[in-house]
Amino acid sequence: MSKYQFTESEIYLTGTDIPRNRLGIESPDLLHEVEATLLQQAYTRFITELDSSVRFDGDYFKALHRDTYETIYEWAGRYRTVDMSKGGSLFCRAAHLEQEARRIFRELEQEQYLKQAAGWTTEKFAERLSHYQSELIALHPFYELNGRITRLFFDLIAVYNGYEPIDYSAALAEGPSGLNAYIEASIQCVQRADSSKLQQIVLRGLQKAEPAK
Repeated sequence: MSKYQFTESEIYLTGTDIPRNRLGIESPDLLHEVEATLLQQAYTRFITELDSSVRFDGDYFKALHRDTYETIYEWAGRYRTVDMSKGGSLFCRAAHLEQEARRIFRELEQEQYLKQAAGWTTEKFAERLSHYQSELIALHPFYELNGRITRLFFDLIAVYNGYEPIDYSAALAEGPSGLNAYIEASIQCVQRADSSKLQQIVLRGLQKAEPAK
């Protein structure tokens, strides 16, 4: 069965954790490999395309998901239309998803999409990145691949401001509980609206890019 619980959905192959896909893949390992390859290609493409005209808004966020995964998922880039939960975490109700997404990206726009962060301290930048990342984690707008696209989105904001993509490698390593630190921080974001653990992860992962020679 799917790792998610939902009211009604045909996203997954019956009795499996595997989303229906355009390639007809039924092996989870192969599907994860394809997803990882597509994500790696997306990083190269979107980092190359970054310039001052980029608006880190809701349309851009959807486009990241769509352009990264539309070759395998017909629902890529579309917000879900069913309620979803995972474990004890209930994500934003589908009926309120569009409204909440508009609120989050309106607030981000009011902060100029964090485009002025090159002049901030790393600590302040980490705090604002983790605040908005926490909001999108709780939103969980897509059926699948939310974490990866959300991290890509904020990696691009980091790169725009002269940093390397955020290093989450230590936080994504499985811990003694069977969960990794990023998942544990995400649970706090959803269940307690607390981004403090996520902020620590982001701060540890931020590193200034080397000046171009």
